[in-house]
Amino acid sequence: QVQLVESGGGLVQTGGSLRLSCAASENQSRIKFTGWYRQAPGKQRELVALITSVGTTNYADSVKGRFTISIDNAKNTLYLQMNNLKPEDTAVYYCSATFVPWGQGTQVTVSS
Repeated sequence: QVQLVESGGGLVQTGGSLRLSCAASENQSRIKFTGWYRQAPGKQRELVALITSVGTTNYADSVKGRFTISIDNAKNTLYLQMNNLKPEDTAVYYCSATFVPWGQGTQVTVSS
């Protein structure tokens, strides 16, 4: 079964940047990515950013102006560029795609 594989997380200081990537575990001609979510310890998974098939984007208020979601159709890869990171951005980040189960996520830790 196809799975989503997230990468690019890590430990960064406040104000730093990271770029997350998401790809399918198997070669897929086209899967429909829908967005990024995150889950902090003790909290529910929450929406970070959405993207439609025509490139329309939408962001959670907490990340507007700092995060950018994008798709490289040639590479069939979803990205999340995260700038000016804050400690409250610390969470496991998951990408989502239609009819594809959640992946393992990638840990983002922002130190103060």
